[in-house]
Amino acid sequence: MEIQQEEHESWSETESTGSRSTRVGFSGPLSGPLVSNNRKKLSARFKDDDDDLVEITLDVRDDTVSVQNIRGGDPETALLASRLEKRPSSLGVRLRQVSQELKRMTSSQKFDKVDRSKSGAARALKGLKFMTKNVGTDGWSKVETRFLELAVDGKLPKTRFSQCIGMNDSREFAGELFDALARRRGITSASITKDELREFWEQITDQSFDSRLQTFFDMVDKNADGRITEEEVKEIIALSASANKLSKLQERAEEYAALIMEELDPDNLGFVEVYNLEMLLLQAPAQSTHMNTDSRVLSQMLSQKLVPTKEHNPIKRGLRSLSYFIEDNWKRLWIIALWLCICAGLFTWKFIQYKNRAVFHVMGYCVTTAKGAAETLKFNMALILLPVCRNTITWLRSRTKLGMAVPFDDNINFHKVIAFGVAIGVGLHAISHLTCDFPRLLHATDAEYEPMKPFFGQQRPNNYWWFVKGTEGWTGIVIVVLMAIAYTLAQPWFRRSRLNLPKPLKKLTGFNAFWYSHHLFVIVYALLIVHGYFLYLSKHWYKKTTWMYLAIPMLIYACERLLRAFRSGYKSVKILKVAVYPGNVLALHMSKPQGFKYYSGQYIFVNCSDVSPFQWHPFSITSAPGDDYVSVHIRTLGDWTSQLKAVFAKACQPASGDQSGLLRADMLQGNNIPRMPKLLIDGAYGAPAQDYKNYEVILLVGLGIGATPLISILKDVLNNIKQQKDIEEGMVESGVKNNKRKPFATNRAYFYWVTREQGSFEWFRGVMDEVAENDKDGVIELHNYCTSVYEEGDARSALITMLQSLQHAKSGVDIVSGTRVKTHFARPNWRKVFKQAALKHPNKTVGVFYCGAHALVGELKRLSLDFSRKTNTKFDFHKENF
Repeated sequence: MEIQQEEHESWSETESTGSRSTRVGFSGPLSGPLVSNNRKKLSARFKDDDDDLVEITLDVRDDTVSVQNIRGGDPETALLASRLEKRPSSLGVRLRQVSQELKRMTSSQKFDKVDRSKSGAARALKGLKFMTKNVGTDGWSKVETRFLELAVDGKLPKTRFSQCIGMNDSREFAGELFDALARRRGITSASITKDELREFWEQITDQSFDSRLQTFFDMVDKNADGRITEEEVKEIIALSASANKLSKLQERAEEYAALIMEELDPDNLGFVEVYNLEMLLLQAPAQSTHMNTDSRVLSQMLSQKLVPTKEHNPIKRGLRSLSYFIEDNWKRLWIIALWLCICAGLFTWKFIQYKNRAVFHVMGYCVTTAKGAAETLKFNMALILLPVCRNTITWLRSRTKLGMAVPFDDNINFHKVIAFGVAIGVGLHAISHLTCDFPRLLHATDAEYEPMKPFFGQQRPNNYWWFVKGTEGWTGIVIVVLMAIAYTLAQPWFRRSRLNLPKPLKKLTGFNAFWYSHHLFVIVYALLIVHGYFLYLSKHWYKKTTWMYLAIPMLIYACERLLRAFRSGYKSVKILKVAVYPGNVLALHMSKPQGFKYYSGQYIFVNCSDVSPFQWHPFSITSAPGDDYVSVHIRTLGDWTSQLKAVFAKACQPASGDQSGLLRADMLQGNNIPRMPKLLIDGAYGAPAQDYKNYEVILLVGLGIGATPLISILKDVLNNIKQQKDIEEGMVESGVKNNKRKPFATNRAYFYWVTREQGSFEWFRGVMDEVAENDKDGVIELHNYCTSVYEEGDARSALITMLQSLQHAKSGVDIVSGTRVKTHFARPNWRKVFKQAALKHPNKTVGVFYCGAHALVGELKRLSLDFSRKTNTKFDFHKENF
């Protein structure tokens, strides 16, 4: 429907209070006779595509605008016209509103050109929401309460508008929204009353799609002429990019504005109208968020089956929870139970032994407690070394079937549990001796001391210092002090520098402090052997059992360290490529040492003598076993990694325009080779992710830099796809065909990568593009999520979605990630991810591998258990935290 233009677009008014008349020009074909008593009649004529004339006559009084007559049109026209019945505050505002609303009505009629029945359109109709589940859920009452708190002299300043409506994290966007709403009402003030705020609130919470679209259009159309130019599009792109923390998109706002105008303004009119914007929104290519399935009935059945049924009987409910707990943790439970039984047995044995000796009559239960705790301490000090024998653990999990009963993935957690047992043993032993045994011996009678002479000498100790200065005393005290230091600095709040300490004390925390303090164990074990040899109450060598407990574990650990030292010296690597990416991520590509073998998902230890000659730090391998290099991606989160980045940054050159990474050093080019810091690697060592080959279907979830081991898995799956294709096409020799390599079980992989920053996608852009290019059969399904962008449907990300669809359709490249993989916005709906996997792979076992911060572990584990119990698809959950 188009407005029928007239040659003279003007109106006149005659006031009843005088004979003077005025004429004011306006943009819009309003005309009609004026009536006295401040009553005016305005008419507008419209012509639709079928040349049917529609005439709308408005009756304008002092404080009201009403529709007097409508000729022609349809019920929708009447509905649109009824929206003009407002209560403006002034004559100028009334007339501007009438003009603008009539223009909007004509544009609104063009909405019918778009088919809203399509699936993509149906999804888009739910979009452009200014109030989402995260904003505006409190309702008007809460907004009104905040208005009373934030208002100044009864008015809400524009600067506090975002806070009042609950859009705190998008102040600039909220400011533009405020301006658009104010322009529509002719408000020029920078503050609004509560009634005006109520009008604003009703408009931005309007459930009508047309209303939401018009509000968004008004934000772009800053001069309120019903048209938006390329410059206005550029401004709203920059605003949306800023609100979603997409700095790269903000830098290219002009380029993307030209792209939108090219799409919406093919006739080069220099502007677009609201219906053009709607066509772009509704007809943009649909973005597949998750795996597709055609089984709607099965989906409904599954949804009903997953509805939790509450058991009202507390006994049955408790038994069911207990059975689930045992089913999920039986490996951990039997190991912990065995450990506790051994500790309890050793304590009881020693307790009874000393209760039957003469010393019990002098020192009582203090000595039995001290000796029982000492026995468990000797056992735990031996056992605590085994979980950190990485080569042994890797060999056992890779070459034996023990992994079916032993949770090798929990080796570090078991190490921590044993450390807690050591702390208890040290506490009981030291406290019992220092506060009970020694004082009781000092105050014993001559008769009581008589049986003690073979152990403490003919002359009774005359003071407490006698016990402390002896070999048994000072070694024990030093052991306790060193253990306390190591145990304290190993706690997360010290190791990760979470405490807000003064600068001098801050230097005593962090990973370096943890690493060096933990190596005090060398002194501790030496003193423990000495302490266990110079015993007060045991004089025969075969009764001094400390060295017996420690001999084999210490020998195994010593061999481990010697092997690692020899192997790391042998595995000095040459740096092939270095890149420093956004998000403070350092990528290192190294030559593969002779005979170096590993599985995807494993990790290596890295040493850089330029930073520290002693420290070794673990990093997941991001290259695949079939690659001719070894790569790691290191995020600078601590002191050592920050120094490592600084050392390599000095040797790197700035990246050229066609290279990714802020700094690069490609050693393969051979010209002007800078001196690279020397690196040693040690490994590879086993990790939970290496078990992916046991599953036909794998679900990989990476959070931030936690995607590193999963990238290696993706590359390995991709290399297998290429190899199988080469075999089928006869491009490889028969000897390769007939090798006896274990068949590659994985035939379907789903990868979900969730990151906060747009720059993070630079880390693995090459891998993403390689998968998209070579995986023609769709074996690997990639899903990138950028959580800084607001969820789909939010008005703040609507323009980003439009741009993404246009750019991907035009060039096949995503505007957020810069790869061929489309980026999803906000966080994934994990329940939907698991649901679709269950529907897609019935009667299968899906290996779920997660690597990242601990925050997501609980939800993924719970969903794995829920869907395993309530569907015929089993989900095995494996995690790796950092």
